Amino acid sequence: MISPSADSIRIALHLIAVAVWVGGQIVVAGIVPSVRRVSPEATKAMAQAFSRVAWPAFIVAIATGMWSLAVEDPADRGGDYAATFGIKIVFVVIAGVATAVHSNGKTKVALAVGGAVGLLASLVAFFLGVLLNHA
Repeated sequence: MISPSADSIRIALHLIAVAVWVGGQIVVAGIVPSVRRVSPEATKAMAQAFSRVAWPAFIVAIATGMWSLAVEDPADRGGDYAATFGIKIVFVVIAGVATAVHSNGKTKVALAVGGAVGLLASLVAFFLGVLLNHA
């Protein structure tokens, strides 16, 4: 058996957190229309319940990403890697800000735009992470 290392633990935690954050958004987006039809007041309760899991996952993803930076400097991997990493960070910030707008939104526009931009930015950040892993 391959022995676990700090790197494997860090990467596993990061992937679990990202799976909860991104996958959860996709699942919730798919479920909300049905929940809204059956019980409109349940939509808010479901969103709040998801937030109690999603935001800690986002924090774990950020923390494990920072842990990765402490282990390896993106600049050491070359200019393309560092540029891709920088763009990924921009999309992570956009995802966090947009999702916060969605989570705290009081209008349909804030909910819709915040949710859509948050999910799209999360998906882009995820894809850029895949690119970085295969560089």
